[in-house]
Amino acid sequence: MKVTQPTLAVVLVLCTLCIVSSAVAAEQRPNIVFIVADDLGYGELGCYGGKEIPTPHIDALAAGGARFTSGYVTAPFCAASRAALMTGRYQTRFGFEFNPIGAKNAAPGIGLPVAEKTVADRLRDSGYATALVGKWHLGGTAEFHPQRRGFDEFYGFLHEGHYYVPAPWQGVTTWLRRKTLPDGGKGRWTSPDGRIVWSTHLGGNEHEYDTDNPLLRSSQPIDEKANLTDAFTREACDFVGRHRAQPFFLYLSYNAVHSPMQGADAYMKKFAHIEDVHRRIFAAMLSHLDDSVGKVLAQLREIGVEDNTLVVFLSDNGGPTKELTSSNAPLSGGKGELREGGIRVPFVISWKHHVAAGRVIDTPIASIDVTATAIALARAEAASGTRRLDGIGLMPLLADNATPMPPRPLFWRVGKKNALRVGDWKLIRDGKDWQLYDLARDIGETADLAAKEPARVQQMSALWDAWNAEQVEPLWR
Repeated sequence: MKVTQPTLAVVLVLCTLCIVSSAVAAEQRPNIVFIVADDLGYGELGCYGGKEIPTPHIDALAAGGARFTSGYVTAPFCAASRAALMTGRYQTRFGFEFNPIGAKNAAPGIGLPVAEKTVADRLRDSGYATALVGKWHLGGTAEFHPQRRGFDEFYGFLHEGHYYVPAPWQGVTTWLRRKTLPDGGKGRWTSPDGRIVWSTHLGGNEHEYDTDNPLLRSSQPIDEKANLTDAFTREACDFVGRHRAQPFFLYLSYNAVHSPMQGADAYMKKFAHIEDVHRRIFAAMLSHLDDSVGKVLAQLREIGVEDNTLVVFLSDNGGPTKELTSSNAPLSGGKGELREGGIRVPFVISWKHHVAAGRVIDTPIASIDVTATAIALARAEAASGTRRLDGIGLMPLLADNATPMPPRPLFWRVGKKNALRVGDWKLIRDGKDWQLYDLARDIGETADLAAKEPARVQQMSALWDAWNAEQVEPLWR
């Protein structure tokens, strides 16, 4: 058949359009979703060996992507850990070393320093729609508001915690710390209707989480009736649905499973077989969180953006076992400590067709690395000069033909609590002499090898000293 000149021209135009379309597709930047759980221990999820509380949705996320067995945060408590995640930099570089709680959240000058660019700043400046849904905890005054830190939208609260439902706490069983029981004694007390449990086992009262800490949409207080785990899920699904036609960054910052402990009725019924009500409430909260993550993942599939969305799931620090029953097994220690249970967390990265499915990676990484990865994938401006990123991009490690990462040190400082990991070796101290552990053989940090390996201690402590010399004094304590 003879091809006429007009037909040939049409073919050439169509070929050109196909080439352009392919080039645009190849250059398409992914949506990025950070899902952060609060105070979730290393050993609770099914994919990390947990047996008691099914977590099928987070487990499925891990099965479809990469699960890290040596994934770390840079601090053993909420705010400092989140400051590093938001910047891709060690928080001690800019003085955010300690955890503001209570009224300190609203004190002048306490928050993520305004000179620090957040990942939201960088992604928004490169064309992303950005949203924070949930907990902020990086400054409770006007200059630190999330919408002044790169987020187009904000729905959540500013301080360290919040009750999940408004008083009088209907539809949940509530566990509260108290100094003294109604009869003046110690131990545990349960209200006649079984809805409220008081416990003196931690020797203090429950924090006044909601005081001067309203739930906000942008900067306006709202009257939310839904359980916050459900409300945050609803808002997250709404945001990604509205922005499906453009690249978006969602920081979904659940306050589950942080105290105050409140288990919703349907989930309490699900775990009625757990005899200890303390543990039952925790199970209810974790299962509720897992179902909520599942709803967000389902929304990404339903609106057709799953294939082009990088999803990161991690906890902001290890679990506070006495407070929540949260397990960090097989690690020792927990929230507030630089032992593995305080800083090694459940850590999953998934991106269909880009992250090899079902991989289990033992290479030590840190939360600051996912920040650097997001900035690189978004082709956003990275920090330079004195405000360089400490994180490194992880995509070479995540692909089918993964490129091994060269060993590098990871550092921690919380006052007199200091630590360093290089390869399988960890150095740690708490105001006293350095202790040394071989994590490959002793993940529970039971056998101090410092006396047997003085040269290694000297070499590693010199690394920590050099890093520490680059850090600044804390802005508050």
